[in-house]
This record gives sequence, structure tokens and C-alpha cells, in this order.
Amino acid sequence: MTRMTSKILASIALMFAIAVPNPAKASVTSFQKENDGVLFKLDKGTMKVNICLDNMVEVRYTIFKTLPVKKSLVVVNPWETHPQFKVSETKNEIVISTRNLVVHVDKATNGIQFFNLQGDLILSEDGANGTTMNPATIDGIATYNCSTEFNSPSNEALYGLGCHPTDTLSIDYKGRNQSLAIMYLTGAIPVLLSNKGYGLMWDNYSASDFYGKLDHNTKYKYVSESGKMVDYYFMYGPSLDKVVASYRIATGEAPMFPKWAFGLFQSQDRYKSQAEVLSVKDNYRNNHIPVDCIVQDWYYWEPEPIGSNVMYAERYPNPKEMVNELHKAHIHAMISIWPVFGKGSANYKAMLDAGNLTTLDWKNVVTNHWDYYYDVYSKKARTMYWNKANSQLISRDGWDAWWVDQCEPDVGNDRIALRKTCNFAIGKGIDYFNTYSLMHTTGLYTNWRKDIPGKRAFFLVRQAFAGQQRNATTLWSSDVTCTWRAFKSQVPQGINACASGIPYWTSDIGGYHLNWAAPDWSTPANRELFTRWFQFGTFCPIFRIHGKGERALYSDNWDAKTKAILLNYDNLRYRLMPYIYSLGWKVTHQGYTIMRALAFDFKNDAAIDSIPDEYMFGPAFLVNPVTYSMMGQENGTKMEDTRKVYLPKETIWYDFWTGEKYQGGQTIDAKAPIETLPLFMKAGSIVPMGPFLQYATEKPANPLEIRIYPGADGSFVLYEDENNTYDYEKGVYATISFKWNDARHELIIGKRQGSFPGMLQNRTFHIIIVTPAKGTGVAITKDPDKTVQYNGAEQTIKL
Repeated sequence: MTRMTSKILASIALMFAIAVPNPAKASVTSFQKENDGVLFKLDKGTMKVNICLDNMVEVRYTIFKTLPVKKSLVVVNPWETHPQFKVSETKNEIVISTRNLVVHVDKATNGIQFFNLQGDLILSEDGANGTTMNPATIDGIATYNCSTEFNSPSNEALYGLGCHPTDTLSIDYKGRNQSLAIMYLTGAIPVLLSNKGYGLMWDNYSASDFYGKLDHNTKYKYVSESGKMVDYYFMYGPSLDKVVASYRIATGEAPMFPKWAFGLFQSQDRYKSQAEVLSVKDNYRNNHIPVDCIVQDWYYWEPEPIGSNVMYAERYPNPKEMVNELHKAHIHAMISIWPVFGKGSANYKAMLDAGNLTTLDWKNVVTNHWDYYYDVYSKKARTMYWNKANSQLISRDGWDAWWVDQCEPDVGNDRIALRKTCNFAIGKGIDYFNTYSLMHTTGLYTNWRKDIPGKRAFFLVRQAFAGQQRNATTLWSSDVTCTWRAFKSQVPQGINACASGIPYWTSDIGGYHLNWAAPDWSTPANRELFTRWFQFGTFCPIFRIHGKGERALYSDNWDAKTKAILLNYDNLRYRLMPYIYSLGWKVTHQGYTIMRALAFDFKNDAAIDSIPDEYMFGPAFLVNPVTYSMMGQENGTKMEDTRKVYLPKETIWYDFWTGEKYQGGQTIDAKAPIETLPLFMKAGSIVPMGPFLQYATEKPANPLEIRIYPGADGSFVLYEDENNTYDYEKGVYATISFKWNDARHELIIGKRQGSFPGMLQNRTFHIIIVTPAKGTGVAITKDPDKTVQYNGAEQTIKL
């Protein structure tokens, strides 16, 4: 049977299970107010509405007489205290009121409606279908399909649901469907945001689907193939930042990355020797090209089996010395370690003898042997896995970061039944396999914090699930191709991954492969693709080059013009380090999102709902990647060097490169020659820019250039700390607030809050009011409007 045939049959089977007629809706027979919510007895089952926060409600429903005992793998907040709420009853409904929400439960159908305090309907379950459970048998396992259907007005737009790098070029899930079963090149983060100001998180870990085009796009629903109850969380903003922050309160905050992790990662498939890795270091430093990390990808262990945690001595005679040499050059080192073990290694035998391996096997694409996944749902197995990798590689040689590859687990689309029938420590795979990467990284992060307490963790992962942000992970969009089509799809997928509550996302700049080989990067067409992808990567939360073929910034594959363009954007990334690192603090401290769907900031502007290729990078930058060739598709004729850019309404915008001013609410033809990524700055923005750097922590940002874009009031908080310890969790950091009063043309620099070892006591700020003649582009502004000497006391500057 072919993979395609198997996949079609599986889809038909799930559709058939979904198509089973729903039982009659269960009605409420009684209800009881409890400390954490309201318990409903139904004539056909049980339902509980938990009040988690004033703006967050959990809904659980089952056809059984009692709710199943469940420890969520995603929600880690113990909810030890609960907000006050009131319960009242009318003839037809039970009404639950908090300080932010009013929840109506229909007595006849148990259907739920969510209202704000003004009486506006935010979201409602569909009265006819609502929440259901239907019996099903899948791969011989007796279970229940779980589903909830919601009503959706015609002007609603829906974002999130994770990263699906090859699935679509769209961004709005209204009117389309999406598989939520994690597989190779298919992600699943069951978190949805609406431009109506709410979010949903579907707390089920089996293969699921989202249906967004029901009843002429007036309804949508989640369906999971297995479960003993429906379990979802409703979160109200109305700002989407508040929705995401609430999700993080429930599922865990994203810890601070080390400062170096916001610089450039240089990687290639693959470096094959210690000498090669060190040559990359030398070429970057000798050519004065900023970089912060060099990555050792897979098969450094060859010819030893995978999982042996050995760097083959003939090619890597002294790995510890190699890492030391990188550190001496102020470059950090990341290594790829997989969650699979090949027969023939001591680690395989030890894991097998301890009962820590599963029956899930994967046919190794390099060796053609079968390798085995370990049981991430066993704390004992997670600890043993960590201890071996840490003692044999990470701590022994001093590696700074971990590439968590192959964490689907990937058994091939034609063998999905293996994942469903596999017995994990927690239960059958059918109920849990979407969370494999979540639990794998849980073991890595918790053990890193225990055994390497003085160094911040950084894990690059191929898959993520809801809650995984708490494990210091960055989601990468997997092995995408070196094509314009693949590049174009990265933009909406990155935006939606971040809208799913996972704040750190990245793609392989240039793509991973072209028909599993390396493209000829020296051709003009491929140079153009790489340049445009690199420009986009500059404005992604994490900035990294990876893939087949030599593509380092010093490569002879690039002509002089290409090298100059790439270096300009690399320099821009490093000049923006004070801005980006401060946004990283907002992620940790406020539940912020750096790579922002336009709905975060302009949800009342209907024109932005379906724009797939524009986003905000922090509060200031409107980023507009050029995702098509301007050389022409057929005969090489030159196209116009522009791209259409919609400027959201109710604000003024500035061209970053020229300082030219535009009124929002219009679409313009933005200039976009090969050297230009169209960037527009929102009026009221305050952007701190540091010096030119070779690495993120080379020198303090002093003097600091403060660019102000007039036309609206604005604010920004500059954050600084020790850069690579967890002392910030103890309050060891400093912040300085900047507030711009546009009417008075006045900047207030606030009193410094906090301190840390090595902090600059006295600062110099160059203040620039941006105009077409001043404060544009990458270059340092030579004639600031004001130079301010700052010693930590509040100052008011008239400009």
C-alpha cells in the first residue's frame, strides 16, 4: 500500500467517524456552584465550567456520569486560587459572571455562550451540534471522537493553529480546514486567535482536525479522534496580547534566552569535521561579519550508531578544544542530538535494558537501519536520556545549545498506526502522540536547569505543541525546499506559529534542500532567493542560516553586491539588539509576541484580515518580505522593483530607509530593489539602536541612538541584564522607560529601575527625531537632535 493510499484511507475513516449522527443534545438536570466553577449534571453526561481567571474559562464535557481524572500536559498552572464569580438562574439558562465575562449555559442543550460585560456576544457553541462525543474504533482501539462546534460571524478572522510549512499560503483559517496531527512537515498547536478579541485552546493530544468552512463559513469546529472528554479553554482579551498572556499564565511563561541567541546562527547540512567548524569561525571573524553561533548538525557520530553521543575521533579529534576555540572567538556552539537510538551502541543497550525505549522505530534515511525512540512520557527515561547526553556531550565539551531534531516522532505516513497503538508510560499513543516534543523538551529543560544552572537554555526544535514555550524552545519550520513557493509559505506560517502562543520561530534561511541536493547558490536566481530570505530572517524572532550547500555570508557563491547586501542586514540585526533584547524581556515578563499578526495591533481594520505577507516586528516595524523573483519567471526580463504594501489605518507610517511619511489606510507600491526589504515604522515608535557589533555582547550599547517617529504618543522600555544567567528571575536586571509626548514634542526618560553586576551607571543617549534628512537606514546618525547624559535619574527633554 502506498503512503498516499494509506493517508487517504485514514482520512476517510476519520471522516466516517465524524459523520456518525450526534446523539440528542444533553440537557441540564442540576448544577452546583463549587470553589473553582460550576458542575453540571446532564441527562446524558457531565459538564464543568472552571473559572481559571477573570477572562479565562475551562469547559469540560463528557458523556459519562463523572468527569475523567486528567492531569493536563499543557496547562501547568495549579490554579490554587480562583477569582470570585456569581451564579444565577433564569428559566432557560444558568449564568456565570466574573469581572470580565458572562457565561450563559443553555439548560436544554448545555450549549455555552460567552459575553463581555457590555452584553456583546463574543463566542457561542452551535446550538444544534455544540459539544459531542461519538464512539469510534481506530486501529483496534475503542475510543470516542470528541468535537465542539462554534458559531462564527462572516467578518471573523481566525489565526494560529501552529506551523504547517507546506500546507498553505493563506493566513486566515476562516473558510478552510487544517489537520492538527503532528507529522514530518506538519505541525499542530491547537491554539486559535480571533479578531473578535478571544482565543481558544483545545486541550486534546490525539490526531485532530480543524474545520473552518462549515455551513457556508458560518461555523467552525475542532475534532479529535480520541478522548474521554472534551476539554477546551476560552480566553478573552479583548486585546490579542492579553489573550496570549493569559494562555502563558495557564501553560507557562517563556524564559529569557541568552542575548547571543538573538544574533546570527551559522549552520550547514552539514559540517563534517572539527577543522571545518573552526574554518567557519575564522572566516566570519577574519572578514568582520557579525555572528554568534555555529551549529554542528547531524552525523558527527558516523560511523557509530545514532544515539551513541560520540563525535568520531578521526574527524573531531578534540571536541572540547573545538568548542573552547569557538568561545575564545566569542562564538557559541549548538549541537544536534536526536531522541532515537540505533542498535549496536552502549546507550541503546542501556536504554533498552532499563525499559526506556518504545516500539516506535524509524528507518534511518542515511544508514537504512531501524532506530528506536525513547519513552518521553517516563520521567525515568527522560532523566536517563538527559544524563547520557549531558555527560557524554553537553557538559563534557561545553556546548551552549541543543538542536532537538526528529521529535515528531517520524515513523512515516504509512505507519501512523504504530504511533497510535504504542504503549507509553502514560498510556496509548493514540491519546498522546501530539505531545511527544512537548514532553521531550520538558525533560531537557528541567534537567538543564538542574545540572547547568548558570547558563540559560536554548533548544531549537522541529515540532512544538501548546505549552512548549516554557521549555526554552524555538520552533523551526523543518526541511523546507529552496524555492520561492516554500519561502512564500514561511511568512504566514511564522506569523501563525507565533499567534499560537509560541513566541520564538525561525526557518532555514534559503531553504533546506532542492530535491534533497544543494542548489547552485552562485547563480543569480538563487542569490536573489537567498537574499530575500535573509532579509526576512533578519526580522524573525530567531535569525539563522541552514541547509544544503555553502551559504555562509563570506562564501564565494555570493558576488560582491550580494555580500554587501547580506552584511547590511546582518549589521542591522545587531544594531537593533537593544530593541530585540528588550522585546525578549516583554515575552518573558508580559507574555508578549514579537512576530505579530497584524490583528494584534490593528484588529479593527478589516483590510488586514487576510494579508498573508505583512506583520509587525515588535511595536515599531511593519515588515513586508519580497517573496517573489523580480528577475521574471520565464525569460529573465526585469520586473518592477516594487511590492504592494498595505499600511494599516489610523496611524502615520515612515519608510525606514528614507524617512518618507505616509498616511495609513492605503495600499502603496513600495520600492523594493534587491537591496531593499520594505520596512515601515509606526508613528509614535521609539527604537533604541546600538553600535555596530561582531557579536551580541561585544560591548555595551553606549552611546545608544534613540530614534523617535513623531505623529503619535509612544513609549518603550529598555531592558538590560547579565545576558546569560537566570539571575533575572531574582530581579537582577535594569529597565529604563522612554515616553514620547507628541503634542509637546517632549521625551521623558524615566528613573532607572533595578541594577545588575556590570551595569553602566552613566549613559549617553543620542536622540533623533526621524525625518527624510535624519535617522534613516542602518547607518549611525551623525547629528542627533539632542545628546543626553543619563545617570539613572528621570529627565525631560524638549525637542
